[in-house]
Amino acid sequence: MKLLKVSLCLLLSSLLISGVSFGKAYDVDQFTILRDINKVIYGVDDRVDYNSSTAAYKQLALSTAAQIPNDNLALNGNTYTIKGSNLMNLMDVCSSERFAKQLAAAQCSGFLVADDVLITAGHCISTVEDCNDHAWVFDYRVASASDGNLGGSVNIYVPSTSVYRCKEIIGHQEGSSVDYAVLRLDRSVTDRPALAYRRTGTIADNTKVLVIGHPSGLPTKISDGAIVRDSTPEGYFITNLDTYGGNSGSAVFNAQTREVEGILVRGDNDYVMAPSGNCFISNVCPDDGCRGEDVVKITSVKEINKL
Repeated sequence: MKLLKVSLCLLLSSLLISGVSFGKAYDVDQFTILRDINKVIYGVDDRVDYNSSTAAYKQLALSTAAQIPNDNLALNGNTYTIKGSNLMNLMDVCSSERFAKQLAAAQCSGFLVADDVLITAGHCISTVEDCNDHAWVFDYRVASASDGNLGGSVNIYVPSTSVYRCKEIIGHQEGSSVDYAVLRLDRSVTDRPALAYRRTGTIADNTKVLVIGHPSGLPTKISDGAIVRDSTPEGYFITNLDTYGGNSGSAVFNAQTREVEGILVRGDNDYVMAPSGNCFISNVCPDDGCRGEDVVKITSVKEINKL
């Protein structure tokens, strides 16, 4: 397995150098799933752990969830263990990378819009088999602010009441502009509210936005300090949010109204080979540079009008 992993790293490195960008990648050990290679850091890395964020943003984060493969979950009594490797071991990022020693167990992100309805990116889930192979887990986060980059055991524990399955795909669209999935959960969520979302109109350029989700499969990260670059494209808008593979399906909020404005779906390359050639580091762009991160407008989700 180690030889396979090294070979994959070398292949990914050559693709990165040649400028290839991936929307979604798969491999036998989940390692390329998390290195989606389609998001990036703009300016300063604004990501923070749940416990290091503001009370208002924490409240929003309660209604966001992680898509976690069944193999990364183990039930013992009324508690699930979320297991797996840390980011450094799983994806060969450098030890200097932020959150390198945290668990990387999630595949995509999602958020609650009704008591039993969750929204994510269309490329994250499209079939009943996808539903069966994953759970949607709320409260996947590090236990305290001091746990941000500790070594040792990286497992995270959540009550069984925080773990849901998708029983039905209400709506799905996957294309170059609009990319979303609307899922019916196996039961109603009663311990946290559905998120408010824009119902008409379009977010304006230069509006401040934030994103909550699971970059590179990590526990909940909240990232603000970003704006809308361009809201004119049909079906989506462009931002300079700090996001990575694993953020696909994340809720993007208006920082002032705290309503969901859209679904993070794609962007620029997120990791590049370090000068040493031995590990990967985050790709960093100027705040006004690179291609930007695309967010499907929540008003483009036609099924949402029926909720």
